[in-house]
Amino acid sequence: MQSAATTPNQYIAELPHDRKEAMQKLRETILLNLPKGFEETMQYGMLSYVVPHNIYPDGYHCKPSDALPFVSIASQKNNISLYHSGIYADPELLEWFKAEYPKHAKGKLDMGKSCIRFKNVDNIPFELVGQLTTKISVAQWIEIYERVLKKQ
Repeated sequence: MQSAATTPNQYIAELPHDRKEAMQKLRETILLNLPKGFEETMQYGMLSYVVPHNIYPDGYHCKPSDALPFVSIASQKNNISLYHSGIYADPELLEWFKAEYPKHAKGKLDMGKSCIRFKNVDNIPFELVGQLTTKISVAQWIEIYERVLKKQ
């Protein structure tokens, strides 16, 4: 479910009551831990944290007019989703996250290539999300992106 919101605050304001608090806390967790240089915006109908064009003018290879995506969060029909491009592109980071998840969360990890799905808002491991957010700097993300993803 993509939102038509044009700002992060508008996105949060339009959420159903049962998702608003968890999404706001997830947003705050990311913003508190996001390395310098990433920027919060709306992209693809989600709250997104990107490398802006003033740092990486090439933009996203699939659509160069878009800033280079790094992390996005969205309230979907059946879950809250966290999309983290780093765990998709960096196998070591993915393994770290998989190993840490059971230490911070109840239940089984539900994820795809870059998408972590939280069906129960009470089981979002905010501390772990904060740690994950700190793991890659802008410079590291650009290097990983160019080495692993841009070629595809």
